[in-house]
Amino acid sequence: MTEFPTQSVGYAVSHLDALEAEAIFVFREVVAECERPVLLFSGGKDSIVLLHLAQKAFWPGRIPFPLLHVDTGHNFEEVLAFRDRRAAELEAQLLVASVQEGIDSGLVAEPPSGMRNAIQTPVLLEAVEKYRFDALFGGARRDEEKARAKERVFSFRDEFGQWDPKNQRPELWSLYNARTHSGESMRVFPLSNWTELDVWHYIQRENIALPDIYFAHEREVVDRGGMLYAVHEVLPAKPGEEPFTELVRYRTVGDASCTAAVRSDARTVAEVIDEVAATRITERGATRGDDRVSEAAMEDRKREGYF
Repeated sequence: MTEFPTQSVGYAVSHLDALEAEAIFVFREVVAECERPVLLFSGGKDSIVLLHLAQKAFWPGRIPFPLLHVDTGHNFEEVLAFRDRRAAELEAQLLVASVQEGIDSGLVAEPPSGMRNAIQTPVLLEAVEKYRFDALFGGARRDEEKARAKERVFSFRDEFGQWDPKNQRPELWSLYNARTHSGESMRVFPLSNWTELDVWHYIQRENIALPDIYFAHEREVVDRGGMLYAVHEVLPAKPGEEPFTELVRYRTVGDASCTAAVRSDARTVAEVIDEVAATRITERGATRGDDRVSEAAMEDRKREGYF
């Protein structure tokens, strides 16, 4: 009869290892169950981490799905340059759905505020229909915003691309139901259980490159309601505003018209981690003007089909 050793063998999985394993499992589950997945890739830090995890999930093969960016036309140039360079390095197919083209064609109308985040949704849904995507990987995390905290890892969307927070599928024991009918789709969030601090610790551990905009640099800004917005061609200084140069960085990156910077002297990942660990305001709460439109701004957009 075979005898097994009685002494225990030490085996520990770190917090980051567990989060990584969960995300990789989600990637593989979607590819196994869905026909036409796509990864939403903007060149922001969460989508960069998402892309890195996708590489690991299917290594040594290539990532078995394309990348999609809904380009509002108001993005920071350094982020777009990083997006294009990273896609080229991986030899990944990069699809770009243009909001400006949507405006030109009459699909959407330019909002009076100039902030185009709200009109990304019809452009995204048009791309989903055009390419017949049935699963879209996104980098949203539950700690970002209360509407995102309600959402499952596999978030079902109906044939109109809409999300119903009261009609979600159970995910007991990490068992995911990806079944959809024609025209329906899933939004899938492998980073759901990560925090902003987890993302930065993972970036440090994996030595993941990011656009320089995430680190302290001097930029010409204006102060609007306590938020520092970069002076940009889509966000010029208003009459009476006096632009000034400030040492800032970006905690999250969206449109130049709605994303504010924060004062910071953090020039390395380690310094950013120290800064994030000490803050008590979420990254979106501190920097996203589009989330201040109403108490339920994000949830309203998600119900309509937003990321």
